[in-house]
Amino acid sequence: MSVNTNDTADTIVHQDLEHICASAGGELTRMAGKRLLITGGAGFLGYYLVQTITHYNATRSAGHPIELTVFDNFSRGVPQWLEGLRSKLNLVRHDVRHPLPTNMGHFDFIIHAASIASPTIYRQDPIGTMDANVNGLRSLLEYFKGEKETGRPVGGFLFYSSSEIYGDPDAANIPTAEDYRGSVSCTGPRACYDEAKRYGETLCVNFARQHGLPVKAARPFNNYGPGLKITDGRVIPDFARDVLCGRDIVMLSDGSATRTFCYSADAVAGYYKVLVRGRAGEAYNIGVEKPEISMAQLGERIVALGAKLYGYRGKVVRQTSGDADYLVDNPNRRCPIITKARTELGYEPKIDLDEGLRRSMVWYGGNREGVA
Repeated sequence: MSVNTNDTADTIVHQDLEHICASAGGELTRMAGKRLLITGGAGFLGYYLVQTITHYNATRSAGHPIELTVFDNFSRGVPQWLEGLRSKLNLVRHDVRHPLPTNMGHFDFIIHAASIASPTIYRQDPIGTMDANVNGLRSLLEYFKGEKETGRPVGGFLFYSSSEIYGDPDAANIPTAEDYRGSVSCTGPRACYDEAKRYGETLCVNFARQHGLPVKAARPFNNYGPGLKITDGRVIPDFARDVLCGRDIVMLSDGSATRTFCYSADAVAGYYKVLVRGRAGEAYNIGVEKPEISMAQLGERIVALGAKLYGYRGKVVRQTSGDADYLVDNPNRRCPIITKARTELGYEPKIDLDEGLRRSMVWYGGNREGVA
């Protein structure tokens, strides 16, 4: 694997935003001059969801910018990248678990991305996790319905579901298509997230059917990349933190579980396609179909990449987590079929795993907060 060592975190972000605007250019153009609300805009996926709009407005809007508002409770503070964009958008401190502001005004498009997605974090507040995905979603859907009933235009509503709604599929359903109904525990340590996403999709489907609303759902498959904080607790930032600290990569499993990983710039282009072009009441897998690799193989790739970028000399070591529930209900395999998004929306991820990991490791090199 050849490695370009001349990039910086800033150049990576610029390249990614150009990639998103090129891949989802038609969808962004259809939003020009409209008002967009993103909830959870300070989070991982918000990182590129938000910056895509400000980048589009600065480089491609031709005098018809997308007017962006971001809701977030800023439970971990306002990130520096978002603070730097304050003059280019409307930033509102709001927790979606609470009633919506009475002075919201009109939005043509809504992306509901306000949810904790890291298992190590959402298991610390399971009820709050459910509230954001159920009560927060219901409030936003009721608002959107009210906008339509008063004669205002409603362009699209996107709910972030999850590939976790499939649970741990049997071998006959891997790769997994959208019509697979799932094998999910409703009482296990991950159920607060998995079942909230499943119920959220049920809300979306029935608001679309009963009220004729353009509500759609996206099911992300292991997205990674810039914006995913190094302290998030998911596998790639955990491995990156070990590399940048110069210590062995610690794997808290036997490394046999397999995943496909979708780079965030490809994923965000897909999400804008679902928002604008997806069929009402439908869900779309957003991810990549290959390679499906084990956690052990992922660790070895990051070891090799760390050596080339940072002179890393560590190795992968296996340990057992002190958390008894760490691997409970953890799927053995996760791999999507993306035919539906590809054929209906023109979704076509371009950034392969080696390049995505390279861009991620360069970005983490410039964003080492919480490494120690």
